[in-house]
Amino acid sequence: MERCPELVEGMISIIIPMYNEEEAIGDDLDTIIQTMSGGDVPWELIVVDDGSTDASAEIVRRREGVRLIQHAHNRGTGAARTTGLKHARGDVIVMTDGDGTYPNQDIPRLLAHVGEYDLVIGARRTETGSLRWLRSPTKLFIRLLASYMTGVRIPDLNSGLRAFKKSIAERFLDILPTTHSWVGTQTVAFLSEGYAVEFIPIDYYQRKGSKSSFHPIADTYNYVSLVVRTIMYFNPLKIFLPVALALIVVGAVKLVRDVIYYRGFYVPGVTLMLILTAIQVGAIGLLADLIVKRSHKTSPPKVGGTEGGR
Repeated sequence: MERCPELVEGMISIIIPMYNEEEAIGDDLDTIIQTMSGGDVPWELIVVDDGSTDASAEIVRRREGVRLIQHAHNRGTGAARTTGLKHARGDVIVMTDGDGTYPNQDIPRLLAHVGEYDLVIGARRTETGSLRWLRSPTKLFIRLLASYMTGVRIPDLNSGLRAFKKSIAERFLDILPTTHSWVGTQTVAFLSEGYAVEFIPIDYYQRKGSKSSFHPIADTYNYVSLVVRTIMYFNPLKIFLPVALALIVVGAVKLVRDVIYYRGFYVPGVTLMLILTAIQVGAIGLLADLIVKRSHKTSPPKVGGTEGGR
């Protein structure tokens, strides 16, 4: 089993959001403790209990040295991640899940790249979650959308195993949602702002214990909307410019058709509306881009909202 690398400077904070994970959390904690022990780099292990109703919290308390932070009620996995980040004392943050799905023994592999990259993501080689037939094409679509929006190929948008620099992650806290979309939004935010992001291939295991709280329809909608919102905040021209160009092309084709059909220069109302709409969309995009560039001098607005819990 790999040990913690000494390439990372400063303290490492490992954060696990937890909600009713009594069947897996103990093994995950033991793996992390064994992996991180023996190195010279200081580290801490934080578990954020997001209102669990089973014995998860008691299992965590039995592990010496593990910090347990508890939400009074279930607020969502994204909220738990934010709570953990705010309480972390480390310069480098590692996030993973407590459901037995991630190879936590690979944490040193991710940490070995943090000095060179700002965000290191464990890219899952396979999809083993429930409703795989639905989740796989849905996640593919979201990845392709995010890849187009950011201009970077993204092999895994929302992996829960990741390591990143705390000082950079804190800049985006106000735009991160309270749900599963937290990790995907963080990925898009880092890429959109030009930070160095690396993807490390990892294995992915079958979930232990209770059924996943991922909702295919609701969470897919949240992912898509948050990708679009996040890009709107960082680079609105990525959305407005293609729409404006598409309208211009359709309007031009319609104009040529009208000239041929009416055997003269005649612009029907629909054609004129298409052209004017394209101009307006383009102008709004340029204005939005100007506002974004000026507003980045202040704190970012909250785009994630407070969608439902896990």
